[in-house]
Amino acid sequence: MVTGPTLDLEFLYGWPACGIDEAGRGPWAGPVVAACVLWRDPKQIPHGLHDSKQLSKLKRDRLFPLIQEAAFVGVGLCDAEEIDQMNILNATKLAMTRAFEQIDHPIAVALVDGNQPPALACKTIGIVKGDSLSLSVAAASIIAKVTRDQMMERLAVDYPQYGWERNAGYGTAEHQQALKQFGVTAHHRRSYAPIRAMLHENEAA
Repeated sequence: MVTGPTLDLEFLYGWPACGIDEAGRGPWAGPVVAACVLWRDPKQIPHGLHDSKQLSKLKRDRLFPLIQEAAFVGVGLCDAEEIDQMNILNATKLAMTRAFEQIDHPIAVALVDGNQPPALACKTIGIVKGDSLSLSVAAASIIAKVTRDQMMERLAVDYPQYGWERNAGYGTAEHQQALKQFGVTAHHRRSYAPIRAMLHENEAA
């Protein structure tokens, strides 16, 4: 019995097919990052690919360069300011479009994780839990997750109080305590309810 993602959907909908996924819709800080992956050769795909949430950090970090060697890879993002301007759904779609546009290679179909794909310059199919079904989407989920984690680790150097190298901008107890103590930064998503409430409290104080 086959478990985990395969290339079945890629060949069902039409080759060459790319996979697109994002990381960072839920965090209170930092960008949302999307990745697009188009395999160079369907017979030369790294082993061990799965939805990035199902893999340890060690496995994601090991697979990250292997995917880049075996595929055309595009990465796109929207920062906190763009997320606040257009909301997280539209920012995610824009990040996905930017990732797709990084691929300078013919694409017949784009398989996008979830049920609200962006409008792209090819046939586009939304796949619920696509990162568990499609090897291309699974690879995109790993590229997006590792890229975003690396970005948050770099931001943590300049903002060490918030523990972003550990919590990736999610609203952990550590992050919440730092917000109370040090306030909101330019990298926080001010449209998100917890950050918005904190800003209102500060204005009222």
